[in-house]
Amino acid sequence: MEKTQIAALGEFGLIEHLTKQLTLRQPSSQKGVGDDAAVINPAKLGKDARLLMTTDLLLEGIHFNLEYVPLKHLGYKAAVVNFSDIYAMNGTPTQITVSLGLSARFALEDVEELYAGIRLACERYGVDLVGGDTSASMTGLTISITCIGMAADKDIVYRNGAKNNDLICVSGNLGTAYMGLQLLERERLAYNGTSVNGSTIDAFEGREYLLERQLKPEARRDIVEQLRKAGIKPTAMMDVSDGLSSEIMHICHQSKCGCAIYEDKLPIDYQAAVLAEEMNLNIVTCALNGGEDYELLFTCDIKDYEKLVPLDDVYIIGHITQPEYGTLLIGRNGEELSLQAQGWQAFKQE
Repeated sequence: MEKTQIAALGEFGLIEHLTKQLTLRQPSSQKGVGDDAAVINPAKLGKDARLLMTTDLLLEGIHFNLEYVPLKHLGYKAAVVNFSDIYAMNGTPTQITVSLGLSARFALEDVEELYAGIRLACERYGVDLVGGDTSASMTGLTISITCIGMAADKDIVYRNGAKNNDLICVSGNLGTAYMGLQLLERERLAYNGTSVNGSTIDAFEGREYLLERQLKPEARRDIVEQLRKAGIKPTAMMDVSDGLSSEIMHICHQSKCGCAIYEDKLPIDYQAAVLAEEMNLNIVTCALNGGEDYELLFTCDIKDYEKLVPLDDVYIIGHITQPEYGTLLIGRNGEELSLQAQGWQAFKQE
């Protein structure tokens, strides 16, 4: 089927085509797409409401590979990773703007697929798409999403509130998205005829969960809701986008404290562990440094222990210490290892 060239619509025609069926759901969305700027009214949520803002930039060839990432999945993921940042502040995402840089190889139908994923994410999380921009690009696909969220001032959780003896908790499991990426990369190399260190290339069957964690992650709205219902306000929180080691070191740096993480307490998925062994990878290293899990890492007052234990998919993995003890991983035999921030670094030299 012949595809429609974007040039046939022009910039404003493309924006109108992609956004003409959008419906505003949030009471704070006063004006969406169609004017020079969106209008957000936090007063609709009460005088104590505060705006939260985050932005994320995704570049083809750096953050995603379109050889194996479907455009609809990419759109969904691009939106959800921004929602995750708002939940990590104990807020609720309410609006996003989407800006795209598109090279000539993308047709209208391709952009429709991308937007279908973005719209699906917005529908599932109750977020309004209220604006954005498009531009021609010489370097493939660029996606920039800004997300606005709301929270009562008293409910906002920062990274700098952890204190000595606080419990360190994480949701879900760790290293799974990284193992999904390794599986996709292995299949890509095999498809292109490149050596993969003699590994036998298996089908994706039975490993759908690993692929989903990499291609279509979810923000942990459910964890934030559980904490609220249990009457727990974390003392510090962030999402696991760059790897557990990097994130807990951010919290310790901001909170001027140390930590002890226990290896045998790390939540690890069985499929991820099996694939790691098959690929001669250390699953604990993957869990500590893999990134893109978008789970929530948070600290809580030790007095909340009894409230934390019954929560679904929440795991206590360590505790906060005095800063002079450093950031430590306690091995299965009690050995102490210094945590290293080996996760994703945007400007790291290869």
